[in-house]
Amino acid sequence: MSMKTARFAVETALVKGLSAAVSPMSMATARRCGAAVGRLIHAVDGFHRGIARENLARAFPSRTASERRALTRDMFAHFGSLLFELLKVGRLSQAELLRLIEFEGDERVAHAYAQGKGVLFFTGHFGYWEIQAIAQPLVAYPVSVLARPLDNPSLHQWLERIRTSTGNTVIYRQGAIRKVLRNLADNRGVAILIDQHLHSPDVVYVDYFGRPAATTSALAALALRTGAPVVPVFALPLPGGRYRFVYEHPVDPPSSDSADAVTQFTQRCTDVLEMYVRRHPDLWLWMHRRWRASVPALAEERLQLDDDALDA
Repeated sequence: MSMKTARFAVETALVKGLSAAVSPMSMATARRCGAAVGRLIHAVDGFHRGIARENLARAFPSRTASERRALTRDMFAHFGSLLFELLKVGRLSQAELLRLIEFEGDERVAHAYAQGKGVLFFTGHFGYWEIQAIAQPLVAYPVSVLARPLDNPSLHQWLERIRTSTGNTVIYRQGAIRKVLRNLADNRGVAILIDQHLHSPDVVYVDYFGRPAATTSALAALALRTGAPVVPVFALPLPGGRYRFVYEHPVDPPSSDSADAVTQFTQRCTDVLEMYVRRHPDLWLWMHRRWRASVPALAEERLQLDDDALDA
């Protein structure tokens, strides 16, 4: 057995064991237990703890070091909760899941679909984005979620089963553009994450917390090409293991005569995400190296929409 195969087997056994342990818990208990595990990981994972503190120092220079340390600890706790709650969601009926959720702005979703051009939903690795996507078909229509496959085949199948349990589909890189355009033409929703650093010639550099960040051009390019409305979505925790899922006002596209519409549109979407992260900094993935490179010297290099731009 190779080292990779052995690692995959251990990972799968661990997730299955956690899933069985979480199953009899209430969602509130799962959140507390997940937070405890997250704080434990914070204590032992110095590498990612250091990345998070460095990012927070640059994003919030006016906060004290102790405040940023507390935010880092709270962020680890949140992502521990997210894991446990996702495991729990995988064992809930649709009716049980729906009872845990408050929806805000769902009338905006209905209005967006009424335009008949499909809907582009976007968010980041913020709050409970996975659970929001799973629950959305319970009040609207199923969506197609753009995602990367997990390296571990068993965990990939497990996560895809949860993601598709309410009628959603998952779009992976191969042939992604054609599938997305087909979904929009059929007036379906497509969900995209916009907050990961990309190694691709098709990124645009926009301001995120005062620093240039390489960002997928796919969302803006698709919206400008198809006319599909772009709706920001955010999933926030409520007391007692419950959630508030927020559907914001659609982001207005730049004027048709704009010199760099893709970059401008991407900046507008990124500004909405930053607004929510500033409000709830403990809910965003600060341990990710979001800012890794300087803006290329050739700032006006030609951008093309292809599958790499969608691999966010």
